[in-house]
Amino acid sequence: MTKKALQWHPAFQAALQIEFMDEPCQLEFLKEFNLTEKPLQIDTLVIKPEPDKILSKSIGHIFRKYNIIEYKNPEDYFSINDYYRVTGYACIYQSNTEKKREIPPEELTISLAVSHYPRKLAAFLKDLYHADISQKYPGIYYVTGLMFPMQILILPRLSREEFTWLSRLRTNLSLQEDIEPLAKAYAGKEKNPLYEAAMDFIVRANWKKYKEGRDMCNALEELFADKLEEREKLGMEQGIRAFILDHIEEGTPKNIILQKLEKRFSLSPEQAEEYFCRFREC
Repeated sequence: MTKKALQWHPAFQAALQIEFMDEPCQLEFLKEFNLTEKPLQIDTLVIKPEPDKILSKSIGHIFRKYNIIEYKNPEDYFSINDYYRVTGYACIYQSNTEKKREIPPEELTISLAVSHYPRKLAAFLKDLYHADISQKYPGIYYVTGLMFPMQILILPRLSREEFTWLSRLRTNLSLQEDIEPLAKAYAGKEKNPLYEAAMDFIVRANWKKYKEGRDMCNALEELFADKLEEREKLGMEQGIRAFILDHIEEGTPKNIILQKLEKRFSLSPEQAEEYFCRFREC
């Protein structure tokens, strides 16, 4: 079976919105924003309707009215070409309007959200543009001297107290420093789609560690028990459905299908009958 790649971007966008939930200024998040009629997408465009209002979250201190955020998953890195691409996005977004300066360029910022400090890019920007790069907050580097104000966010280095979710958008979670704070933050929010998306991804990203039964096993089981049970049940039901439909297509008699269901999936006769009735018309 081919291993399904983890989709990091939706989890990042969910975690990003969670971090800004308590701001007094309600931000507008536009995911995969189309710059032109033909597909040319920004990872995340954050519009701050009140530009003068200071956000409490440190990653939002640099924000102006229009804020472009480009994200790279932990297996990827931010290259020099990536920098020019996201700068190009900002230029196209500013210029693709009916009126001149409809989007003031001074109201644009760029944020690079990565898991590793982009050393080659930093050296390049310093050498060619004499850019100044300094750490403003833990894991947050301001870059000045470029066309637009820019910050580099090293997600694993962000303050774990301030950024419960973004700082833990990775695979190497630990028990006391990561799982326990996540459990507290997640409690009571299980039905919230943003929290559910972020937590569901963190479960999958750390699934191997859970399955290996290391020191996090009990904590993960307690925290994610409902999700793991739902996932296992869904996986089993998908297998049962495929099993039933395949045998019906092959012309296998119902009584034989039921017998095989009971044996293959350890079902009672009543359960086998129920599944057969549910899936035979699909």
